Amino acid sequence: MSAKIAIIGSGPSGFYAADTFAKKMPDCKIDIIDRLHTPFGLVRAGVAPDHQGTKNITRQFERTMQNDAVRFIGNVEIGRDISYDELKDLYDIVFLAIGAATDRKLGIAGEDLDGVYGSAAFVGWYNGHPDFVDLAPKLGPHGVAIIGNGNVAIDIVRVLAKNADEMEGSDLCVHAEERIRRANVSDFYMIGRRGAAHAAFTPSEANELGHLQDCHPVILNDDLSEAPTDDDPKSLKNKEKNLEILRGLKDQDRADKAKTLHMQFWAKPVAILGDTAVTGLRLERTKLDQGRVVGTGETFDIAVSCVISAIGYETRPFDGLPMNAGIVKNNDGVVESGVYVSGWAKHGPQGTIPTNRKESMEMAKRAMDDFAGASDKIGPKGLDKLLSDRGVHSVDFANWKMIEQREEQAARDGRVREKIVSF
Repeated sequence: MSAKIAIIGSGPSGFYAADTFAKKMPDCKIDIIDRLHTPFGLVRAGVAPDHQGTKNITRQFERTMQNDAVRFIGNVEIGRDISYDELKDLYDIVFLAIGAATDRKLGIAGEDLDGVYGSAAFVGWYNGHPDFVDLAPKLGPHGVAIIGNGNVAIDIVRVLAKNADEMEGSDLCVHAEERIRRANVSDFYMIGRRGAAHAAFTPSEANELGHLQDCHPVILNDDLSEAPTDDDPKSLKNKEKNLEILRGLKDQDRADKAKTLHMQFWAKPVAILGDTAVTGLRLERTKLDQGRVVGTGETFDIAVSCVISAIGYETRPFDGLPMNAGIVKNNDGVVESGVYVSGWAKHGPQGTIPTNRKESMEMAKRAMDDFAGASDKIGPKGLDKLLSDRGVHSVDFANWKMIEQREEQAARDGRVREKIVSF
């Protein structure tokens, strides 16, 4: 029973699905297709450069690529080089693992000013994503405000606040490191609509804030006395641990740290200030009213030159893909006959790499259960001919290993690689 399978997207969801297909259907043929010339998706372009332990998950993906049934085909974009309908004609199973890489808008005045960025773009910039390498964000002369209370917000603060020694062993791109060092921002504001008991970051990320050599965290507008609530025992435990960590941060001696992280709880942005470029951010204090966050009408301004929204992401569609409210339209992961979706493209930006692993494996098994048996679809051979006829230069896994070797050879002292940041 030889199935021809196209997996769109080479991030964790895509690789976990490929591994499941390859193990459970040993006669199948799997093409992992990505618009970038490099594999691994957000592991490469989204995970913080100082979190190399998390990036080591790629070693598992490397093992998947050793299976002769699996191919990586990079630099091929659906909707540009091949259409969605053509994919369905070529493959028995189309598995969408395209993630969510488009920033959601804040929806407030001043969002179009110079100095306002979405976190996907900003993180992509310092991680060397080709789409964002030319972002050149405006850092200084005033502070940086990050809207959001999740792990991404903490990642951004950490990357901007750490000194060169603290980034030892990272893969922070040289263009970003030089700009960050020149700006030398001293004030960071992390803005949350809710209180500390509702924060979305994880304890491991929160704990890192207490170990920054040059940056002191200050907790504003929350006495940390509210007891967290959550129906999920694991989530409740994390929130309780977060509060314990934040109480420790509140009591921490500032010492001689020149930079400050202002953790502003119970506030929401209502306007970004400035004529052509950001000069400040207007916030409204918030409160809970019957479980809902509402504004109190009391506003205050902070002086910042840069605003980064870290409030979530939407899936970037291609022609023919059914969409609904920023995700791929699906019925429990089934898009249409023979087409499946997993990860953030299925349900929005929720969950970590381990939680999406389980989901991708389950969706791959669902696709295998639905597969009717041998068909006359030609799969990889048809894709190769189509790309060749159209003059599309794709990148295979051997090509990627050459890119990787070049990056590692170009690494500066104290860095693990220097990414090639263009197509």
